[in-house]
Amino acid sequence: MSDQALASHIGAFIKHHRLDQNKTQDVLSIEAGISRSTLSLLERGEPVTLATLIQVLRVLNQLQILGAFEVHQRISPLVLAKAEMGKRKRARNTKTKSLEKPDW
Repeated sequence: MSDQALASHIGAFIKHHRLDQNKTQDVLSIEAGISRSTLSLLERGEPVTLATLIQVLRVLNQLQILGAFEVHQRISPLVLAKAEMGKRKRARNTKTKSLEKPDW
């Protein structure tokens, strides 16, 4: 997809959820703290800032879509194997005073 097609796709997403929640552009823009014309630009697929998009997604309760950008750290098999080698394999019998036989 081209940049313009992606922007249009995002705008359609925003408009769909706004209408689904029965909110006018005026109401949503006030709740998001942006101007109505900025919201209109976003819905038409025009360039807006990332902060604006996040504000609108927050008001629409759609921040979960940003979960696609979450980075999962992967552990290399070599590091994992070394960590497994360092783990204890057996318990050690340690004598404590309470377990020792009394001297009667």
